Amino acid sequence: MAEPLLQVSGLATHFRVPGGVVKAVDGVDLEIGREEIVTVVGESGSGKSVTALSVLGLIQPPGRIVRGSIRFDGVDLMELAPEAMRAIRGSRISMIFQNPYTSLHPYFRIGEQIVETLVMRQGESRRDAVQRAADMLERIGVQAPAQVLTSYPHEVSAGVCQRTMLAMALMSDPELLIADEPTTNLDAVAQVQILDLIRQMKSEFRMSVLLITHDFGVVSRMADRVIVMYAGRQVESGLADAVLGEAQHPYTVGLIRSVPEPGRSTQRLHQIAGEVPDVIRLPPGCSFRPRCPRAMERCGGQPPMAEVGEGHLARCWLHAGAPAS
Repeated sequence: MAEPLLQVSGLATHFRVPGGVVKAVDGVDLEIGREEIVTVVGESGSGKSVTALSVLGLIQPPGRIVRGSIRFDGVDLMELAPEAMRAIRGSRISMIFQNPYTSLHPYFRIGEQIVETLVMRQGESRRDAVQRAADMLERIGVQAPAQVLTSYPHEVSAGVCQRTMLAMALMSDPELLIADEPTTNLDAVAQVQILDLIRQMKSEFRMSVLLITHDFGVVSRMADRVIVMYAGRQVESGLADAVLGEAQHPYTVGLIRSVPEPGRSTQRLHQIAGEVPDVIRLPPGCSFRPRCPRAMERCGGQPPMAEVGEGHLARCWLHAGAPAS
């Protein structure tokens, strides 16, 4: 089997705050193969974005990675000097964020920001950079790219703004694109267009994608494999078809049931009871136990990740068998 492009093992990223230690990520394992789309799904506060920022080396105090390894194309990113990490970040690994308006500087025209990136990072002349920026915007379906380049971020729609961020991310021909909730703040039509565009660009650029979302509807549309996170830990992972079709963790089941089904009328969508726990004061044992409809006495101990199918893992006492190796 070919070595994965990205391999994260035992990642733990904690934040020391006045009230204690926030274990935002507490032992995450994930792999992304070449030209594969892996989605990380969970509610707000589950540790999805912190996992992505850890991969990019963007964790700032009071946060720090306390253990684990992050290997990209065989290189341990945690062993790299800051200069070497910057050479990978934004070139071989690119990222787009959930709010495009906060990712672009409001005082500068869109074209200036794209061109500046090309001039500084890739040493292109400004004339060539302007032409390349226009060509990329046109390639990803932006109408009137010349007009967009001379506009300020607030003068274009959120969908165009997100396409602009995607264009900037693709300028360096990255091997891995990290997309953190890229459809947030977009209308339904723009959401579908951005997701389809990411899949199309993934094929054209032959890159891998780490897609962060809270929506299993996005998972069903995009994912080759899926990782479900809750309170900083993985609770289920596997091929998308297996997880969507035969979810084994009660939390995953609840998330899937909360997605509205097209053509089906219902009085009320399913809602998972309770709230995401305070990660400073997590309950003992399984963190999902206070909200779980199938909780039992054994859940007072921390369950291991167990194999529930070929390549399909779940962290739940409902499933007997040896822990996954």
